[in-house]
Amino acid sequence: MERRGKCFSWFTVILFVLLLLWVVLQFSAPLVLPENSVTDLSGLVAVSDNEYEIQGMSFPWGFVYTVGDRLCHQKADRSFFIHGNQMPFCSRCTAIWLSLAIGLFVMIFYKIKLDGKFLFIALLCVVPMGLDGVGQLVGLWESTNLIRFITGFLAGFICGVAIGVIIDELKGIND
Repeated sequence: MERRGKCFSWFTVILFVLLLLWVVLQFSAPLVLPENSVTDLSGLVAVSDNEYEIQGMSFPWGFVYTVGDRLCHQKADRSFFIHGNQMPFCSRCTAIWLSLAIGLFVMIFYKIKLDGKFLFIALLCVVPMGLDGVGQLVGLWESTNLIRFITGFLAGFICGVAIGVIIDELKGIND
């Protein structure tokens, strides 16, 4: 890892700002909605099964919850609650979004070479989430929200860093 001088990618900065805005919206949504108004969005991934509950929400809160409805299972027992309201994404997905932005933020200030060492570290960061998810799926254990958050955070962070590395590679900055 090498500290970046004045040569940074504006694309990375813009992508970071957009992701940060998205994360802020996710954490703000349960705060601005009436207390205890979103209590169980449990459903399936890739299925819009909470339209009825979301349709009365104003923009952008309804949009944030709609994206969560489509991309996440939103199981209430696997989600965090703020202000008595369930977050738009489960604890693991929330951590992925948050740490994706943090990983991109790091890449604004640092350069990382795309090499075998980086790929090994990336694999080490993603494997815990896979193991935890598969272990739950086959019934070996029931994970906690803290473990889901940690494993999602590791995976999201390395993905944010990887996006920054890819942007650098495409721009030829790491030559």
